[in-house]
Amino acid sequence: MTPFGERLRELREQRGIQLKAMAEALGVSPAYLSALEHGKRGRPTHALVVAICAYLNIIWDEADELARLARISHPRVTVDTAGLSPRATELANLLAERIHSLPSGRIEKMLALLDGAASPSGSRSLGRGARRRSD
Repeated sequence: MTPFGERLRELREQRGIQLKAMAEALGVSPAYLSALEHGKRGRPTHALVVAICAYLNIIWDEADELARLARISHPRVTVDTAGLSPRATELANLLAERIHSLPSGRIEKMLALLDGAASPSGSRSLGRGARRRSD
């Protein structure tokens, strides 16, 4: 499941909306919406995220957060390390190789470490909001 899929399912269930009804209202198939929720499809288009926000009556910060989750929710990630240090390439490859066996606590620690990394401008490099634990 992706961060976007997890949040979408949460919002839909909180409102008591059946997947089939929401899919019909959005003009997508129930199979596509289910695959999106389960992380079996790539990230949704911006237009679909906007339509979901309108359908669920989500505005402001909550809509921005859902759009952010959509941007970071591609289930198949490619990391381009061309031009980076050999250690950066090693890190990317080790993460790709070992991510399936990392315990959730270790993943949370790594996310916290990356969340705390400041960009040159002083802002958070990943633009993440408050994290919810999913385990």
